[in-house]
Amino acid sequence: MSNWIDVAAEADLFEGAGIAVTPCGHDIALFSVEGQVFATDNQCTHGPAKLCDGFIEGTEIECPFHQGRFDLRTGAATLEPASKPIKVWPVKVEAGRVLLDLG
Repeated sequence: MSNWIDVAAEADLFEGAGIAVTPCGHDIALFSVEGQVFATDNQCTHGPAKLCDGFIEGTEIECPFHQGRFDLRTGAATLEPASKPIKVWPVKVEAGRVLLDLG
């Protein structure tokens, strides 16, 4: 069952940068990359770092503290020391609003 929740204005997102949102108590990072919006858990699986503060390389987010990387599309860890994947959330943009499926 889908549970789409409005979490941000598309205009709040900037190419190559992340922002944090907390719908229903979930700490989620949103990223805009080449016209697409991605949503992942905001916490690095390697340690206490916020991925919204990380560095985007293509479709990967690099942890700002540990330089581990994750694929924004799948959540897969792509560069050590990160080894466990992050959760990715279904996202869509409608009428200038970013919606996440938290179902």
